[in-house]
Amino acid sequence: MNKIIIQTSGLEYYLKFCLFFSDISCKHYRQSTQTQLIAMEYRKQATIQDNNASTASIPVRPLLFLAGLVVATTLFAVVLDTPAQRASAPVPLEIPAQFTSESQLNDIPAISPEPLLVTIKSGDTLSGIFDKVGLSQQELHRVLEQKEALKTLRSIRPGKQLSFMLGDENKLQTLSYAIDLTQTLEVHRNGDSFQVTMVQHPLERRTRFTNGVINSSLFLAAQKAGLSDKTTMEMADIFGWDIDFALDIRSGDQFTVLYEDLYRDGEKIRSGDILAAEFTNRGKTYVAIRYTNPEGHSGYYSPDGMRMRKAFRRTPVEFSRISSRFGKRFHPILNRMRAHKGVDYAAPTGTPIRATSDGKVIHKGRKGGYGKTVILKHGKRYSTLYAHMSRYGKGLRRGQTVKQGQIIGYVGQSGSATGPHLHYEFRVDGVHRNPLTVRLPKALPIEKKYRKNFKEVAEKLLAQIEQRKGTLVAQLSQPKRSSRTGR
Repeated sequence: MNKIIIQTSGLEYYLKFCLFFSDISCKHYRQSTQTQLIAMEYRKQATIQDNNASTASIPVRPLLFLAGLVVATTLFAVVLDTPAQRASAPVPLEIPAQFTSESQLNDIPAISPEPLLVTIKSGDTLSGIFDKVGLSQQELHRVLEQKEALKTLRSIRPGKQLSFMLGDENKLQTLSYAIDLTQTLEVHRNGDSFQVTMVQHPLERRTRFTNGVINSSLFLAAQKAGLSDKTTMEMADIFGWDIDFALDIRSGDQFTVLYEDLYRDGEKIRSGDILAAEFTNRGKTYVAIRYTNPEGHSGYYSPDGMRMRKAFRRTPVEFSRISSRFGKRFHPILNRMRAHKGVDYAAPTGTPIRATSDGKVIHKGRKGGYGKTVILKHGKRYSTLYAHMSRYGKGLRRGQTVKQGQIIGYVGQSGSATGPHLHYEFRVDGVHRNPLTVRLPKALPIEKKYRKNFKEVAEKLLAQIEQRKGTLVAQLSQPKRSSRTGR
């Protein structure tokens, strides 16, 4: 260890003491000189010897200062030797020897950099992101030379993150992009080029079972049964072809759900798909089974192999209420009786409006008292009208083909409307029909080549539901044990 002694001495006070002593001596000298002059006057000494001139020319103050310096040095040495001064003696500040060597400083290894995370925003490009991070366009070009990296990174989505690990001279070492919950793209430097690895994150699927009874609302009953909002919405979507959840739900309706939860490294990530479900509405039970064919296409079917997905949905707005039905009514604005050729669904402004079937947009724009209106054509016989919108779906245009369930607009009160709602009309061969009671086209059955395999899957899932229901009934039928001992 090398030691550096930081010492605060009394030099400043020492010099001041010497100056002070010399001032006192000078003052005493001046007083003595004045006394001698007065005495000489009295003696009437009129002559002054020549050597007086040389004596007067000798600088007296420096001589006295030197004398004071000698005295002060002696006194100061005595003061430093006192116990109090020894107690306040300077403390050595020890500094490790390796920090005093410049060559040793250069040998200290650099700390590994932390990953730089960049959240992708709407409008961002890879080129712009690389610029922000400080990477050259040449580096980006080398990365995109890898086909897998080009395929994945050209479709980056807002909200996701890119992770950069930079090395010496700000060169890219590693780039990571989580595509979804199950896979991550990783790009690693390999000399002057890069290599790509697709890291897989296997998910564990755990089968869950629950059931519930509706007393006030579907969502409250589902929450009580432990279902997530996502699973509840999926259940409503599965049975939405047969049940109008805005009109048909009654207290006492029941549901049973066999579904999956997804886990990664022992932690629940999210709810998975519904495998099978039952819904009893007004005493009638509907059953849906999820089936994935060998080509990987999934859908929900009834136990006899008929698609749950019909050609038309019953309602274009989810979980709304009917404010006016089909038929004659008193018009609130015209103040007279008038035929109401559709159904009004009351909902907050901005609620999404969905196409009830695949179709083609044949009208988009204002239409008299209907306000902002969209009309869809479904094949040769059917058409639907959606009126009083606040705005249209993004990118919607006349002549465009839309899919069933696609958002075509949002609830509003444009045109002749007293409040926000959707006016929905259903026409068959140009004639208005009641959307709530019209007989819709039948669902298509599962393809013949898949029926045998579907039957095997359906029997297994239905057996699981019955087994779970039986276990639950047995648990509920057991008498409760008293917490008190001796009973």
